Amino acid sequence: MTKPPGRRSGQQAFILREAEGTSQVLLVDPVYMDGFTLPGGSAEANELPHLAARRHTEVETGLVLELRDLLAVDYMPASEFPEGLNLVYAGGMLDARQIGIVDRHQPPAEIRGLHWVSRSEVMSVMQAEQACRALEAWDAWNSGSGLPLLLRGVAAPAA
Repeated sequence: MTKPPGRRSGQQAFILREAEGTSQVLLVDPVYMDGFTLPGGSAEANELPHLAARRHTEVETGLVLELRDLLAVDYMPASEFPEGLNLVYAGGMLDARQIGIVDRHQPPAEIRGLHWVSRSEVMSVMQAEQACRALEAWDAWNSGSGLPLLLRGVAAPAA
């Protein structure tokens, strides 16, 4: 290819906790857009996608998680931004220690706050395409149908 296309690569983490007898997903409230999103962000040039997800998740939530299993891949055609792929990684069900880390964490200035949201609230606090992505990831988590991340056909290393 003499002129490969520009493409966005978004990395997000799907992280759960049990509270009040129900599962809740961890969402961030970024200052640069309306609505909540899953923790995450763009990969830098030549940055492995799962390590970009890990980096963004740590900065935004304080959690250091092995993010290698994919729950969803969301293709976004070009519109106001170049075309892109958003990869949603399984961050898992947090234990009490990890929940404490999130509760004490001070996110960076571009994040207004961290929020635990039940499945029934997702559509009301996220933009439609963000909410649909999160709900598809939730379904994949519940059914155990996530996809392993491969790098050139081999399971991605943890770090």
